[in-house]
Amino acid sequence: MIITDPPAGAGDLCADPQLLMRTSLLLPLLLLVPTLHAQSFGDRRLVLEETPIAGMPGIQSFAWAQHQGQWLLIGGRTDGLHRRQPFAAFLAADNNTMAHVVDPVSGTVWSASLASLPAAQFEQLQSTNMEFMQQGDVLYVVGGYGFSATANDHITHPLLSAIDVPGAMEAIRTGGALAPHFRYITDERLAVTGGYLGRIGAQYVLVGGQRFIGRYNPMGPDFGPGFIQEYTNAIRRFGIADDGQSLGLIDYSATVDTVNLHRRDYNLVPQVFPDGSFGYTAFSGVFQYAEDIPWLNTVDVSATGHVVVPAFEQLLNQYHTAHVPLWSASTQRMSTVFFGGIGRYYFDGNGQLWDDVNVPFVNTISQVTRDGAGQLQETAIGTMPALLGSSAEFIRLPDVPMVFDDIVDLDQLSGDTVVIGHIVGGIESSAANIFFINTGTQSTASTRTFRVLLVRDTNVGVREVERASEPLLVTLSPDHERMSTGFTLATGGHVQLELLDTNGRRVNTLFSARLPAGTHLLHHTVKDLAPGVYVVDLQADGERRSARFVR
Repeated sequence: MIITDPPAGAGDLCADPQLLMRTSLLLPLLLLVPTLHAQSFGDRRLVLEETPIAGMPGIQSFAWAQHQGQWLLIGGRTDGLHRRQPFAAFLAADNNTMAHVVDPVSGTVWSASLASLPAAQFEQLQSTNMEFMQQGDVLYVVGGYGFSATANDHITHPLLSAIDVPGAMEAIRTGGALAPHFRYITDERLAVTGGYLGRIGAQYVLVGGQRFIGRYNPMGPDFGPGFIQEYTNAIRRFGIADDGQSLGLIDYSATVDTVNLHRRDYNLVPQVFPDGSFGYTAFSGVFQYAEDIPWLNTVDVSATGHVVVPAFEQLLNQYHTAHVPLWSASTQRMSTVFFGGIGRYYFDGNGQLWDDVNVPFVNTISQVTRDGAGQLQETAIGTMPALLGSSAEFIRLPDVPMVFDDIVDLDQLSGDTVVIGHIVGGIESSAANIFFINTGTQSTASTRTFRVLLVRDTNVGVREVERASEPLLVTLSPDHERMSTGFTLATGGHVQLELLDTNGRRVNTLFSARLPAGTHLLHHTVKDLAPGVYVVDLQADGERRSARFVR
């Protein structure tokens, strides 16, 4: 997942929630919405719906592409948060050496080993935190960090791979040869991990990231098995010359800014700027020079340069996480939604903002909105059903109206319920702070997928469709002693809320009574519950909904 600058990470402070607060403050630019659903997007609201896929691989920090509604998933890791001990961190055994094709409609998964590829490319495409971008039918993959058998060391791979997406997916589905669909070149300028690859016009931008060589060691580069860590501090701009056979970089240039571009493991998100131009915003990321804490400022990247956004700090969702950009020309509002992940600041169940400089896993769903005057505002708009989202990806539906091919066009959405994409993979953590106690069992690479829907509230003619997508949300307090369940009832009636184990056996009854129509938030004490995975099962008005959580 994430290579931390020593000695970053988080201690397990959850036993005493007061220890989590280094400074406690409420800021006027932040708003916790204590309801079931997220902030509205025009006349729509955001809804998540878990859609289990049998055989879904558990991977995080991977690259993806899509063709005809199916996903191609390559690289990343099959374990959770990396461990602190150099001998146990980023083990080759947990590299994802397979390529997967997933059909989210039929729930079918096909997989094939990449071992038939040339050694250099095989090693790159099983690495973590590669930079990537799909352009038409080609997926370009840059860099990535992981163990190289050829070098007999952990390295950042100096490769650009070009993958024929339809051909590779067909070979994976049918068991055909993979090599004809994969090409690569070696270029030391592309030895980058934890950055982002974007494209403005014909120009690619490789923003931020680092080159890391050797085994991770929280004690530092000169202690025990040492390492080399070099931030790029740069935006590298270039074209890709690709005639379908040969590859090469053209018109290469680099802008170095050691103050503002010293960041990695962040979110670079496509944006429509107030003047109507297209570019990107680099949101937050790690680490600051003085302390191992995230940056709070953000940087706008345009076709001609970059600039720090004035008078704005991003407090929530600061590491790489699933995210989606949305634009409305009619309101001149550019919104970016971040789903869970890792962040320094988070809200508790009482709406209080906490500052944990150990940077825990969080379940916050937040939105950063840029108005027509260029002013940014950050809002907490909901919660994930668990500590999910870190190193996950949002994969948009190909038929959703887009601006600049990357941003959801809110004004062009039709229908009362629109699925805009899926949240795929990433890390699921059992607790907020696990770094210092991590034995490899406290977190996993998630196999869970969630549909992301935008639902219009104004048309009562779709109540049945809307009810079918209503989720049951479960959140835990920071000390894991209290649990909240949130749900909406279209009509009043008897509600039965059961707590089940993973085998479907009832542990206890959380609630059993009549409730009126509307949104409800119930609170429960779970401090005597043994650690483990549980399911909350809701039965009401002929419906059944469930949500999983980790105690």
